[in-house]
Amino acid sequence: MMNNRDITNERDKTALVIGGSIAGMLAARVLSEQYSQVVVVERDIPPLEPMNRMGTPQAFHPHGILPRGSRILQRLFPGIIDYLLAHGAFFIQGGKPGVFVQSTPYGDVDYPLLERGAGVSRALLEWVLRRRLQVMTNIRFLTGQEATGLVFNSDHSRVSGVHLRERGKLNRQLTLEADLVIDASGSSSQLVQWLQTAGYTVAEPERVKGKLGYTTGYYRLPARTSAQVGRILIAPQPSKGLPGAGLFPIENNNYMACLFLAGGQEYPPINVEGFERTFSQLSSPLIAEALWGAELTTSLRGFRVPECIRQHYEQMERWPAGLLVMGDAFCYFDPIYGQGMSVAAMGAEVLEQCLQEQQMQPQDDFELRTLQRLQEQIEPAWWYSTVSDLHWPGVEYSGSLSMQGLTLAQKCIALYLAKAVQAANTGERNMNLFSVYMMVNGLLISPRKIINAQTIEALLKEDHSKEGQRLREQIDELTQGGQRSLEAVLDEIIPTFAHAFEAILTSPISSHR
Repeated sequence: MMNNRDITNERDKTALVIGGSIAGMLAARVLSEQYSQVVVVERDIPPLEPMNRMGTPQAFHPHGILPRGSRILQRLFPGIIDYLLAHGAFFIQGGKPGVFVQSTPYGDVDYPLLERGAGVSRALLEWVLRRRLQVMTNIRFLTGQEATGLVFNSDHSRVSGVHLRERGKLNRQLTLEADLVIDASGSSSQLVQWLQTAGYTVAEPERVKGKLGYTTGYYRLPARTSAQVGRILIAPQPSKGLPGAGLFPIENNNYMACLFLAGGQEYPPINVEGFERTFSQLSSPLIAEALWGAELTTSLRGFRVPECIRQHYEQMERWPAGLLVMGDAFCYFDPIYGQGMSVAAMGAEVLEQCLQEQQMQPQDDFELRTLQRLQEQIEPAWWYSTVSDLHWPGVEYSGSLSMQGLTLAQKCIALYLAKAVQAANTGERNMNLFSVYMMVNGLLISPRKIINAQTIEALLKEDHSKEGQRLREQIDELTQGGQRSLEAVLDEIIPTFAHAFEAILTSPISSHR
């Protein structure tokens, strides 16, 4: 049973965030509006300049923030785009041709990014966010400290702090008390073990055993090339064993080149000759052409992800008061789709909303309700990346999602994308369908904007493609030859995502922060 707690006045209370990740810093920013003191505990000693930390080996590889995440970030940190640009970020100018090219199995689309933005590495974004938070008087960073466990009250119904140990020094330990603890320690989170040790039964998570692998190198392009090249994405073709690839402009005129494979049957090469040769073997020559004459400025690095995990803490019968979890510690996505930082931003917005609601109408189950709301925000991104990963032979899914729904979505999205690319490359350059596709990918609108009976029937009308035939066959089976309505079937096998796309908060967070 939850302890009743009034948090209508948190200004004399302390919140503690485990982890100085993007998710942790976004949480700290939101908490700073409600708590008199926010402490961010970080294992690493942060660098004085934008550099990758030891605790984030994946930071060397491409990181993106999708449109919805970018909007939230700009609201929480007004002026951040200009700040990033002042530190060398690549200028994404709204509507400029060549800024973003998406290569698909059905053709290439030069997509006009209408919003002004900045292309950056994770290292620069982390550094900028940390600097913005360090000037806030009620936020304190405690660095070089590892969280070794949670502090519980006598009956383990509440978390009241965290046990810490100075990194690398077993005898240097301390305990910090807090009114609210948020675990944002990433995929290395020990929360499952901590809860089990305290007597909690942890809900079974969902898993995508993707055996993912990608290889990244940094390049400096010739001046004549870099003036014309922006972000390029080449979709993988799993049926042909072709990897996905990306070229991403970041700060100081550098470009990240990346290859991606899943399923574990092979991984992208980490030798220069094999890496660069692979780009010339892809379905599109765009990246190979862009890298012609470019200088590799770093060694190549590989990264492996055995599985992606979505925890279901919100399903637990008991959950301790005073504890929340956010970011990769809650759900670790396939990194290649660039969803992690955006979902972290969406999670910070949910936390902000839940804290505001708790102020107005305190309830005993604040933590579990917040976890449920966070899960609703996670669902579309997790579902969409699972649909994509399951194209690869060898990828396995375990969880409650309908396999019929996942395979139907694959066929529907393939047909939709084929039609969208065709329309975008006609003489009229009709971008309507492709824009909807990009907004779904950007977490701005629900996947059900594509996967609904009306859209599917319109796609199949007078369609004679292989994609259309496969989709018709599965629909006929699911609807029992038309005896059941398609919309009813879709509602059974595909999530509704009903609460995940509510309006982004419009009330500005305190601008003086």
